[in-house]
Amino acid sequence: MSTPTLDRLTADLTTAMKARDTARTSVLRQVIAAVRAEEKSGSTVKELTEDDVLAVLNREVKKRRESAQIYTDANAPERAANETAEADAIEAYLPARLSDDELQSLVTAVVADLGATSMKDMGAVMKEATSRAGLAADGKKLSTLVRASLTA
Repeated sequence: MSTPTLDRLTADLTTAMKARDTARTSVLRQVIAAVRAEEKSGSTVKELTEDDVLAVLNREVKKRRESAQIYTDANAPERAANETAEADAIEAYLPARLSDDELQSLVTAVVADLGATSMKDMGAVMKEATSRAGLAADGKKLSTLVRASLTA
């Protein structure tokens, strides 16, 4: 029940604990707990693949980014900075994100491949673009680009 990313998280946790880096230790413990909870979710215990582990990490980053925005809106900059730092620490374990230009070219290629012409095709385009980009694309940004391509 181990993947390369989970092994790296565990090794980094040990290193952070030895270095007495409480902030990093806390974040890594939370992330590992989220992965373990995902393994045990449902009616049976399942072995997670590398993609499953990365999806959990992606979800944890998203949670922290949303929390940081809420704290910023509530005028709590210290808490927002803490959430952002945690999100950045977790994001280091995720594959590199596609740039805006790379995302745009991906969307253009998918629209052309599928022959999409209207907003009726958005679901099919999003499904294909998401499968091609994987975790390297932010879903919100991808959706905005697909919408713009189909309405233009």
